[in-house]
Amino acid sequence: MANSKSAIKRVRVNERNHLRGQALRSRLKTMIKKFETTLESKDIEAAKTSLSTAYKELDKAVSKGIIKKNTASRKKSRLTLQLNKAINA
Repeated sequence: MANSKSAIKRVRVNERNHLRGQALRSRLKTMIKKFETTLESKDIEAAKTSLSTAYKELDKAVSKGIIKKNTASRKKSRLTLQLNKAINA
């Protein structure tokens, strides 16, 4: 257990930041799942809308330091490929 005042504060700050990051990661996963479910329902217009919200959440996660830039880029690319595949099918 932390002994000094500063160490006790760091524990509090780390816990708060951990919870914040956890919430953002969960929200990101939810948005990606929403996109995938709308894509499965063959609703292309709704899928395009949910793709843009997923993009927004990915960019927000990068700016908050939750995920790295290349990870977000890779996820965006894969989501876009899924959408294009559904459009052309």
